[in-house]
Amino acid sequence: MKLNYKRTIKVGLAFAIIMLFWTAYDFVIPLLLERAFGLSNSLRGVVMGIDNVLSLFLLPIFGKWSDKVNSKYGKRTPFLFIGTILAVVIMIFVPITASVQLKEATALRKDIYAVETTADFTYEASNGTVYTSSEQFYTMMYETEAKSGVGYAYSDHDYLKLNGKNSLEDYLEIAKYGVTEIKKDGIKFYRIETTVSGFTRISQMVEITEEEYNEIKQHNADYQKFVEPGIAVFASEEVNHTITKMHPERIGIYLAVLFLVLVAMASFRSPAVALMPDVTPKPLRSQANAMINLMGGIGGAIAFIIYTVAFILSENPFTQIFAVCAAVMVAILVAFLFLVNENKFVEDCKKECEKYGISNDDEAEEILPHKHEEKGEDGAPAESLTPEEIALRKKKHERAYRRSFFFILASTFMWFMGYNAISSNLSVYCTKVLNQSAAVASVISGASMAVSAIAFIPVGMLAVKIGRRKSVLLGFLLSVVSFILVFLFVKPDQMAKYLFAIFYLISGFGLIITNVNTFPMVLELSSSSSVGKYTGYYYISTMSAQAITPFISGLVMDYFEDQYLFLYSAICVVIAFIFMFFTRYGDSKPVPAASALEYLGAGDD
Repeated sequence: MKLNYKRTIKVGLAFAIIMLFWTAYDFVIPLLLERAFGLSNSLRGVVMGIDNVLSLFLLPIFGKWSDKVNSKYGKRTPFLFIGTILAVVIMIFVPITASVQLKEATALRKDIYAVETTADFTYEASNGTVYTSSEQFYTMMYETEAKSGVGYAYSDHDYLKLNGKNSLEDYLEIAKYGVTEIKKDGIKFYRIETTVSGFTRISQMVEITEEEYNEIKQHNADYQKFVEPGIAVFASEEVNHTITKMHPERIGIYLAVLFLVLVAMASFRSPAVALMPDVTPKPLRSQANAMINLMGGIGGAIAFIIYTVAFILSENPFTQIFAVCAAVMVAILVAFLFLVNENKFVEDCKKECEKYGISNDDEAEEILPHKHEEKGEDGAPAESLTPEEIALRKKKHERAYRRSFFFILASTFMWFMGYNAISSNLSVYCTKVLNQSAAVASVISGASMAVSAIAFIPVGMLAVKIGRRKSVLLGFLLSVVSFILVFLFVKPDQMAKYLFAIFYLISGFGLIITNVNTFPMVLELSSSSSVGKYTGYYYISTMSAQAITPFISGLVMDYFEDQYLFLYSAICVVIAFIFMFFTRYGDSKPVPAASALEYLGAGDD
């Protein structure tokens, strides 16, 4: 018995649509909220958590609803079609409803950032203070301890001290110098001086020595590292305290549109994901889930390309990003409708199950007594058991079945509590704690995604060999080892990024192994009539964890050292390991062997 890869890839187009949207959403929406409305980190986190809160209620509802649908297009396809169309229509209005606010916020930011190039800088802040010189402005940036979210001040004194900048004088030396445009041409070095005459901008290249060039280059780097982040925080607060508070109706309309988009996306997530188990025999669902995740990764990669190119070409390309993503989502939907005949695929799966003597339909199969246990106390055969004894044994197995279901969901919840705590703080940890650039954090994250794409298929095959439960326990073990290694050995020095990258990749393997197998374990306990409902239960456990762990992990980083984030995550995963260890049901059954004649036709559609 072999997985039908062609069929799985076709139904995986539905997950590609989902991941294309969410990859773009998770990257673009925080930027739009920050640039247009100047929301603090905490408020921005609340907005970004709305989708998880909605998912807790909507995913089970739509999943269970799709179980009961009986149309000529199938159970899940109508939800995918209607939900995707609604989402792409509404999502276009997300950047449009913020366009006026974004335009005014961008203009205000330019006034504030003019401190870099204006000799006679003057700015009246929202609290009424008037700064009449750049030095006065920079002094305020250094001395003010105002926060804009957990861990962020205008000037991060701990970060400055870590790099040998211990006083206001050190800070002002960097700040007043500003940013100077320089250029290297062969063996010659230039400083570019720009003057403005009327509406004409005139640039002049002045030759300098290599020593002067390197000095200016270092000053520029220091300014961008130590000063500009503080100005960015101040500018966001000014946007929030002035434009956003003067026009609260704008953010109200924006959030209403965002809410409608999230509802539209939630309407088909459970049905789309439930389509895979509908058309896949139970023993092959880990392999199929690996392929589905790979298709989702392709959707995410498409979104990554779209927004990366867009930000290279434009400063605020939010409308273009959403428009192109919407167009690609429609294109994938058309391909799905053309390639996927849901009812036929479901019927083909039933025939395959019958061929090998297995069933996707009987939810009670797991809770009935096993053959080797169907004996009385005296060793009598099952036929000799009284109806009361049979009922008692069935009740015993039913309790074990429900306990396993709870343990799987609890283990999944704790796993997401641990891993999402790190993934949601990755960029902050790399830049603020390890003193690395955002680009380094991006490379580490991207490398982990690339490893995932390579490892999905082998991980699915591993589950067939050793079983899902053992695979998940192995994934948990790898992650705990990774988190403990980071906690003990990664410090902010020259080797930090290399050690962290290696240890983070180890946890990435754990993530792949776990994610590929936990969902099929939940589905193993479902029947063909309850797949959507059980898919909803699975997402309740994952989404609830992702809704609360960023806040809890933030408290850990606030009240302890930032490094304790990884100890917190390790503890969460250890608890997940314990729950999974005591899980009895949900593992994959051995893949049935084909006869010689059946084997010859195993590769046919």
